[in-house]
Amino acid sequence: MITHEHALELIRQHVTTDNTKKHLLATEALMRALAQKFNEDEDRWGITGLLHDLDLDITKHELHKHGIVGYDMLQHEDMDEEMRTAIKKHNYMLEIEPETLLEKALYVTESMTGFIVAVTLMQPTKKLADVGVSSIVKKWKDKKFAGGVNRSIVEKSQTMLGMSVEEVAAICLQAMQGIHEEMGL
Repeated sequence: MITHEHALELIRQHVTTDNTKKHLLATEALMRALAQKFNEDEDRWGITGLLHDLDLDITKHELHKHGIVGYDMLQHEDMDEEMRTAIKKHNYMLEIEPETLLEKALYVTESMTGFIVAVTLMQPTKKLADVGVSSIVKKWKDKKFAGGVNRSIVEKSQTMLGMSVEEVAAICLQAMQGIHEEMGL
């Protein structure tokens, strides 16, 4: 399987924005935490999260191709088909329903990382350590806050993963707090 170091090298080659790099690291941490919760392979899930937006610089003006290009970019890497397919299917704009647990987990949770960053930046300290799940849930209810986050996708976590939005927020926050230095938050 692809190594963590090789995945990071791919990111250095293909991802130019710091915010995207931080999102990828946050999603990796989140996916590792979810793998642990579901007794799955943390490396597989983590690498999938780490590489899920590898194509964003290429597809940012054609988001209907986002995920598909990433899937193709990774075809010669040492990744199994489920990992690559999860990367392709995570883009809800493609309207491809996720089927496996890995696909569902990435699909419904990865945007929570950006939401938590937005909540963090509202804190006077701008530190993840000062964010609580209750403040995330409160902001979640304010549809004007972080309006770019498709809440209906994250809310599918209840049916797809058996997890409430609050549970997703708690796992995601804890995972992100674990890498706060890399996040700069």
